[in-house]
This record gives sequence, structure tokens and C-alpha cells, in this order.
Amino acid sequence: MTKSPSTLGIILFIATMIVFFIVYYFFSGINYFDTSLKINAFLLPVLYAGTAFWSVKSYWNNHRVVTFREAFKRAFVPMFIGGILSIFSIYVFFNFVDTDAKKLLNYQYVQRQKSELDKEYVSARKILKHQKDIDELDQKYKERSQSFAPEAVKGKDMLTASHFSGYFAAILIFYVVLSLFFGAFFRTKTIYQETTNQEE
Repeated sequence: MTKSPSTLGIILFIATMIVFFIVYYFFSGINYFDTSLKINAFLLPVLYAGTAFWSVKSYWNNHRVVTFREAFKRAFVPMFIGGILSIFSIYVFFNFVDTDAKKLLNYQYVQRQKSELDKEYVSARKILKHQKDIDELDQKYKERSQSFAPEAVKGKDMLTASHFSGYFAAILIFYVVLSLFFGAFFRTKTIYQETTNQEE
């Protein structure tokens, strides 16, 4: 049975929120930001790509002719619905339901950035030999470190509406590229099969 793209989008939204709350309830400790980052980088793209593939493939299995437009729609719509509902729900959750979790993520984000800066500084200092270069590096490190001072990071928020809009815009590019691929792939395969059948 072929489910509509909208239905698959709702299912994808529910699956995304299940993953979100599993991470929230079981991993919201000292590694909350890192765990969330890994989930967003590895698990969710696979989940969304898999759903898009299933949406197009199940439709393709039941129709002799699948146009590029139809294949693109079947791939894009579930991801778009699942993605936009998830982004909106997570934004509401962090900004209106559990603001402490939001503060924790913001704090861990800043700490991660500071840690990355420290690592780069230590690595670069090891390979420099001339005192002039070392002094220049030390000065740049000191200047950049000032951006992580308590007064500088106070009120720093990476979970605002504008930031979420930026995140979704970047994710949207992923949806479009993947949908273009599935559209071209399944359309080409259908045309090839029709040509083969006509020759027989």
C-alpha cells in the first residue's frame, strides 16, 4: 500500500520527535550538545533519506509511469513536512517549555567552541619555530579568547527563531538535492523499462 507523501511526512515528524525526546531524556547531561550534534549529523539524515526513498520506491512499484515531477514530489514532501514540523516543535519546546535545556545547550555550545579554539592554538604552537610567529599566534589567541569571556557570552543564544530559520534553510538544500536525485533516478529507470517492454 502506497501512503501519501503528507502521511509519510507526519510519520517522519513523529519519528523525529521520538528521537529528540530519547536524546533529551537519556542524554541531557554533560554531553547533551555533542550527542545532539551527532544525531543531527548522522541519524536524522539517514532517517529522512530512507523515508524519501521508500516514498518514491513504493509509488514506483505500483505505477508504470513515474515522471520526474511526481518522483521529486514523493521524495520532497515527506521530508519537508517532517522537517518543518520538527523544527517548529523543537523551537517551541526549548523557548517555552524547558528553557533550562536551552541554557544548557547554549553553554555547551560556547564551551565546545572554546575547546576547539584551544586545540587549534596548542596544535599551531607546537609546529611554529620562530618567536615572531609564536608571538603573533599568542596575540590572535588572546584576542579570540576575549569573545568567550563571561560578559561576552552572556545572553548568547543559538536557539532563536532566526537561528532556527537558518538551520531549516540549510536542511532544505539537503531535501532539494536528495529529491532531485531520486526524481532523476526513478524517472530514468521507468523510461528504460518502458522502452524495453516496447521492444519485446
